[in-house]
Amino acid sequence: MKYFEYEEFDSPDIQGSGQLMDTKLLNMIDEAREIYGKPIRVTSGYRTEAHNRKVGGVDSSSHLKGLAIDVACVRSDDRFKILNALLEVGFNRIGVASTFIHVDIDKDKSQNVIWTY
Repeated sequence: MKYFEYEEFDSPDIQGSGQLMDTKLLNMIDEAREIYGKPIRVTSGYRTEAHNRKVGGVDSSSHLKGLAIDVACVRSDDRFKILNALLEVGFNRIGVASTFIHVDIDKDKSQNVIWTY
């Protein structure tokens, strides 16, 4: 990866767990960062079951499989630019909240969806 370190994707309770992230997903977020042109802060990557419970994640969370990332985003103009970059690199499962954007590449879930929190 050009813009990220594996540690940025670690579950807080297991150092080195960012290595469990899906390579395709990491390449896609790295490419989106290139297009966006500014740093992107990862707020959640890989999650252990314990950490997923702690943050209120669902039992079927794609974070548990290393297939999901949440990135910080609070400004509407940044949200627009980040979303465009994510779509351009091929993300088709996107969740939008007021403080973050979720993306995942979980093929076991509905495709071509954008939802809000």
